[in-house]
Amino acid sequence: MTSAAQKLVAHLDAHFSDFLSYWQSHMYIADNDKYIDHVMHNGIAVFQLVKDTLLHSASNRENIEQLAYKIAKERAETNMSIGEFVYNTNLGRRLVIKYALQSTLSIEELLPLIDEINCVFDQFLFYAVTKYSELKEAELREKNLFITQSHKDRLTLLGQMSSSFVHEFRNPLTAIIGFIQLLKFEHPGLPYLDIIDHELQQLKFRISQFLHASRKEIVESEKEIFSLLQLFEEIIEFLYASIVDGDVKISVSIDPSIHIFAYKDQLRQVFINILLNSIEAVKEKAKPRCIYIDACRQDKSVYIKITNNGPPIPEELVQTIFEPFFTTKKLGTGIGLYICKKIIEDHGGQITCTSNEQMTSFSIRLPA
Repeated sequence: MTSAAQKLVAHLDAHFSDFLSYWQSHMYIADNDKYIDHVMHNGIAVFQLVKDTLLHSASNRENIEQLAYKIAKERAETNMSIGEFVYNTNLGRRLVIKYALQSTLSIEELLPLIDEINCVFDQFLFYAVTKYSELKEAELREKNLFITQSHKDRLTLLGQMSSSFVHEFRNPLTAIIGFIQLLKFEHPGLPYLDIIDHELQQLKFRISQFLHASRKEIVESEKEIFSLLQLFEEIIEFLYASIVDGDVKISVSIDPSIHIFAYKDQLRQVFINILLNSIEAVKEKAKPRCIYIDACRQDKSVYIKITNNGPPIPEELVQTIFEPFFTTKKLGTGIGLYICKKIIEDHGGQITCTSNEQMTSFSIRLPA
């Protein structure tokens, strides 16, 4: 303890009431701050830390850190801007130094003492802001976890509700499809049966989408080896009515030797969904309306690309089209592409989308 430090502390104590009055009238504090009554006490505590450090000429780090953490916790709980706290602290620093410079001490005596004062304030702000940031980050993580869990709970409930509803709906649909097949057999010349059968098959496909959305993994069938080209030929035949209705030209370029070991019915669902979306997309533009299906094998993977020349998907939406319940269609469910992604990933593959003014492409990689 030096005589200069004692003189400075005595001088600061002599002007403490003036210092406190000015600081209180010029600091920033919200009227609804729940710790408004603590602010003055905290300011006095910081002032006491400064005096203790000057008088004992030793590190007061533990006390500084303890007070900083206490105040940071209060600031975090008020949900107020940390900027106000930093401003008020630096206002106190400026006032302490201002009154220190008004003392009778020489500049040579003051300089090391002012360095100690600045050191106290610097350490205090560092600990307080660091702790405040940690608390806010923890709070944000907790909120995000709650939101994520709530979203998962809603998806689970919706999946259970839709699964129950669709199961009930599927039974009479199966009966109707069966009777349509009997009518086609007994009255092959009866008009419109093919159209009715096609629409019922489309409805059955949509129902399968809902059922798959509530499953965690593929459980319906066994994996098998099949020709990729043959699968697409079957799909194009199944979608023939939609292709003709949309006046769409489909070009297929698939090596006949490409065979895949996978769940055929599940991949059929993926390709039908993407092709139906592509047909709907190209119908929004004038002719020619084109869809290109390409596939090749490289090393241990098969790469499939389904491209259409419809309107572009906005860049900000490309990354979200695979999210559940996201749709740009007025009557869309938003589960089609989500299920496609789920099925492909269940197969150990990957699906991505790129889009520009000329083309929109869905690229799929699958293990061969």
